Amino acid sequence: MDSAAIKNYIEQNKERFLNELMDLLKIPSISAKSDYKDAVLQTAEAVKQRLLEAGVDKAEVSPSKGNPIVYAEKIISPTLPTVIVYGHYDVQPAEPLDLWDSPPFEPVIKKTAVHPDGAIFARGACDDKGQMYMHVKAFESMMKTNSLPCNVKFMIEGEEEVGSPSLGPWIIENKSRLNGDVILISDTSMIANDTPSIDTGLRGLAYMEVEVSGPNRDLHSGVYGGAVANPINVLCKLIADCHDENKHITIPGFYDKVVELSNAERADMALAPFHLDEFKKDLNVSDIMGEKGYSTIERTGIRPTLDVNGIWGGYIGEGAKTVLPAKAFAKISMRLVPNQNSQEISALFQKHFESVAPASVKVKVTPHHGGEPVVVSTESKGYKAASAAMESTFGKKPVPTRGGGSIPIVALFKKELGLDSILFGFGLDSDALHSPNEHYGLFNYYKGIETIPLFYSNFTNQK
Repeated sequence: MDSAAIKNYIEQNKERFLNELMDLLKIPSISAKSDYKDAVLQTAEAVKQRLLEAGVDKAEVSPSKGNPIVYAEKIISPTLPTVIVYGHYDVQPAEPLDLWDSPPFEPVIKKTAVHPDGAIFARGACDDKGQMYMHVKAFESMMKTNSLPCNVKFMIEGEEEVGSPSLGPWIIENKSRLNGDVILISDTSMIANDTPSIDTGLRGLAYMEVEVSGPNRDLHSGVYGGAVANPINVLCKLIADCHDENKHITIPGFYDKVVELSNAERADMALAPFHLDEFKKDLNVSDIMGEKGYSTIERTGIRPTLDVNGIWGGYIGEGAKTVLPAKAFAKISMRLVPNQNSQEISALFQKHFESVAPASVKVKVTPHHGGEPVVVSTESKGYKAASAAMESTFGKKPVPTRGGGSIPIVALFKKELGLDSILFGFGLDSDALHSPNEHYGLFNYYKGIETIPLFYSNFTNQK
């Protein structure tokens, strides 16, 4: 591989690479809202077109039971290894809109303390359009410099932000053309721009919605208050009781299959650079909170959690309305660790919530999407290729870390395709993923494009 030629090509085309990403970010491909269906399909077509322009042999917008998957491939020789690139073109909803400093689908570049060279502010900038598009441009850079060392297949989906419900069936239906050697994913973060890292694990997910019903209509809180159960009060109590004073989850059986790390493994995790004061300053909080007996890094990487993602009911408009609501709702997610199963945990949660609810209300629990936790060996061929690539471009060996987020489909890749996934992320946790003012550093975007070709070369040439 001619690394110098690739770097020169990237440098000559930096402005175009950026403008193409900005165009992609302007399309509001929100998979959670049906109103944006046309935008989702428009994005899929745009990704397909860019892949064709980059040099794939063929590309298609492949239908699924939901949003389509963009599939493309470049086959040099059946005797060479095949890298399968996975990413997603859908994005999270942008609400609350009033907390954005600039419109979420009108990308702008601004300098920050963390990104002095500038960062792109837009929904999807980091998660995952920016990181996904690095792979398209890295592929183009290899193609245009005659440097591609192996076969490549792209699998870019449009439902990751809603749990990838259609990708699993699509993979099973298309298994015959998904033969490969490794899955390469850039949908995670690294520690810092001067401290590269590679995730060696992801937590799983069980996502639930709860409805608590009381009286058959909203009531006057003066006439009925104190005599009839208030669904919001009950729901808040049920949620609060899910943790004890040590922030330990109280659902019976919840921890039965949790894998406890050894003292040596925990000591290795503690070697990762982490500054608590900077962590608190970035979030503007006076103190941290979490399960007793574990560090912040452990709480976000190797321990399961239960969090309320949204709660509503009653009157929330302007002014006052003294109402006792008929219903209250909450969305609750649980992050899972190795050996926990999303369906088992969902069933435990449902049983617990329904059993502890007082007779004065009715409780309905609806499981939504879920995914399984994964762990990737640092001894795998793919991990070693990624580590060496980062060491070349960053000038230091990346730190293996455990990611707190979830990519539900990764476990399915292993189950159905028998392939390990390399979590080759270039974003930062401070890039406001899923939040207002999401952004992605220009340094990170270009560094990813520069580093990815080295992964291909290392993986292909490894003994």
